[in-house]
Amino acid sequence: MQKAGGNVRRNNTGDMRRKDREITDVGELLAIINRCKVCRLGLCDDSQPYVVPLNFGYVFYNECLTLYFHGAHEGRKIDMIRKNNKACFEIDCDHQLVTAEKACNYSYTFSSIIGFGTIEFINEIDEKKYALNILMKHQIGNKILSGFEEPELNSVTLYKMKIDSFTGKQKTPEPSAQ
Repeated sequence: MQKAGGNVRRNNTGDMRRKDREITDVGELLAIINRCKVCRLGLCDDSQPYVVPLNFGYVFYNECLTLYFHGAHEGRKIDMIRKNNKACFEIDCDHQLVTAEKACNYSYTFSSIIGFGTIEFINEIDEKKYALNILMKHQIGNKILSGFEEPELNSVTLYKMKIDSFTGKQKTPEPSAQ
């Protein structure tokens, strides 16, 4: 069973415009991923883009990031993945409104990560248990060591996104003038 896939590297769309906001430290990137509990998965069906928010879990192993998801056996998302398993993801957190004297100077602080990769369905029972444990650990902080019976595992679709590349960006509050 492969635990991770992909590489931390520049995104495949070119250089980031705001280099002053780019996060390059892997530890900081993983800290953001750990704080975020919802991932927006971007899929494409012919010429129709589709974005869906999902709970997720992740593993970063051997410099490779893999995201894990679960859901129903059927629906638009599953149909789109079967047709085209290339996807992108976006997660964000640390939101805070920054007020100003003028409306055009209002802003927002944030931390975000965007990445690209391919999705694979998980069919093997042991890997399904592994994936659900990764999801539970990320969402609630604990692994569930028992309780995953084969009928339950077969009632849910599990899939993983092996990340080819991802980048992080952050806007932090300006230091207060004293």
